Amino acid sequence: MSAADDEDAEQAGGQPDPRAKLMHEVAEQMDAIEADFGDNYEIGRVITIVEVKQPSGEVGLRVRAGQYPWVALGMLQWAQKGVEAQMGNE
Repeated sequence: MSAADDEDAEQAGGQPDPRAKLMHEVAEQMDAIEADFGDNYEIGRVITIVEVKQPSGEVGLRVRAGQYPWVALGMLQWAQKGVEAQMGNE
């Protein structure tokens, strides 16, 4: 399902394919990485954090980190500082 199909489904009152939404987000991240780093890079460790909304109204977070917990926490702390710096620049 393409992004256009997702938008059509949302406009028609349907729900977009959750896999397509996640893949779209990952593709946008890859585009941003390529824009910032060019073609000469490799992907290191990855953490994903996804908000999951259920029809019942419950909301959960799904966190996946393929490294030692202390490495994941360090990466998250570094990311937090980056987000805080962006907020200060707005």
